[in-house]
Amino acid sequence: MAVRGKMEVEVDLESSAYQFYSFFRNTPHHLPKVCSDLHAGEIHEGEWVSGSSTRKWTYSVNSKKETFKEKVEFDDENKSVTHVGVEGDVFDYYKSYRATWQAVARGGGPAIAKMIIEYEKLDESMPHPVNYLDFMANVTKDIDAHLVKA
Repeated sequence: MAVRGKMEVEVDLESSAYQFYSFFRNTPHHLPKVCSDLHAGEIHEGEWVSGSSTRKWTYSVNSKKETFKEKVEFDDENKSVTHVGVEGDVFDYYKSYRATWQAVARGGGPAIAKMIIEYEKLDESMPHPVNYLDFMANVTKDIDAHLVKA
């Protein structure tokens, strides 16, 4: 029996939704300079700023170095970027893996970043991707702190 799931977390931003999304959209190659747990990024196909490009990232989750190869999808209208897993360490646990960041402006309050992971476990004994959601939240905080300083 396939075990599919969806996990979501939100983080308040000090930067605007536009600034946060623009960082992912226009300067993703700067992520390793800004994020302490993201070590390197390589473009394998397409351009850094083009939709459906293929990228490979090296990062640390729970002090363990991992890699993730992805196809990226941008939704400029909804200020969201989705990373569709193609290969990497996440596939030791999951049959499919999609991670989305969405920047949302809120009238009268801070913008928020929504992080969503949609996945299908290889089998029921595999963990839910809580550690990857925590990683995404940490990346969000690093980007936000960088944008506020700039």
